[in-house]
Amino acid sequence: MLFYLHELSENIFGPFRIFESIPFRATMAFLTCFILSLLLGERVIRRLISLKVGQPIRTEEEVHKLHELHGGKAGTPTMGGIMILGTTLLSTILWCKPLNPFIHALVAIMLLTGAIGFVDDYLKVKRRKSDGMSSRGKLLAQVGAAALVGAFLAYHPMVGSFIRQLYIPFFDEPILIDMGFLAVPFFVLVIVGASNAVNLTDGLDGLAAGCTITSVGSFGLLSYMGATTLIAEYLSIPESALLGEVAIFCAALVGATTGFLWFNCHPARVFMGDTGSLAIGGSLGTLSIVTCQEFLLVIIGGVFVMEAMSVILQVGSFKLTRKRIFRMAPIHHHFELRGWHENQVILRFWMLSVILAVIGFATLKIR
Repeated sequence: MLFYLHELSENIFGPFRIFESIPFRATMAFLTCFILSLLLGERVIRRLISLKVGQPIRTEEEVHKLHELHGGKAGTPTMGGIMILGTTLLSTILWCKPLNPFIHALVAIMLLTGAIGFVDDYLKVKRRKSDGMSSRGKLLAQVGAAALVGAFLAYHPMVGSFIRQLYIPFFDEPILIDMGFLAVPFFVLVIVGASNAVNLTDGLDGLAAGCTITSVGSFGLLSYMGATTLIAEYLSIPESALLGEVAIFCAALVGATTGFLWFNCHPARVFMGDTGSLAIGGSLGTLSIVTCQEFLLVIIGGVFVMEAMSVILQVGSFKLTRKRIFRMAPIHHHFELRGWHENQVILRFWMLSVILAVIGFATLKIR
């Protein structure tokens, strides 16, 4: 919305031309979200406490040793993800060009997956149990949301042909120029997979938030490079001028998550809940789609992938052999049960997230 102030630069106030700058608007989007989060955080937490929106903790019969480590967190307010969603969406409206299909898709998936997470959180709080929506109902809702956004992107006249290209790391040309009818199912897989992966990672104070900052920030940089012709051509990455606004959305989401982390770091005063984790994951999957870097997400978001794979392997191993690979899944709980302090797990996973992001960027030039 504020982008249009640059049109007043010629006749009214010359410095207004700065509102055309992507780096300026990205910086302001970050600061808007971060400052709003700090200003509103205390009020949101108090309101959630007054509504008795406390996080249900699994019982000792369900998780045994882990209950001793996390039992004290019972009653910590959840649904804090509404703070991330609210500030991100407000900042996006203020600082992004409104007529951009990539931004429309990102806002839509954030709202849809956030709504699914909100219903899940609400049912958990209402029932005073760690079970919310049924697994099948939750998955179907996610698939529906992803299919709507995926179809919107795949068949949009402005971006459809760009989006349907399929790139993989280490190759400078798309391995498929047009995925055709496979595009929407593939996008659904990416969005739903990313959404659930972030959700599974959100089990320790600040773990998901810290990894989100690294991953979303990386895709923000990729978006900016993809919107800059010289950089895009030099690195042989997909180029679209529309990606500039995506960088601003990423900056807003990073600012919102950083502000949330102020209250979510150990010992957490609020949890993002499924409201936040599903929305962040859905947004991250969509970011990989609009940048045509779906497979690079596996590297940059490697911590999320590792968490999801640990659950898949654990469940598969137990069903096939009645034996468990890990002491507990997701894998961050495995390391806790091996004796790592919660802060050690969090900080080491954050470091791993940064390392994986660096490796992801290194692949851009190994082509």
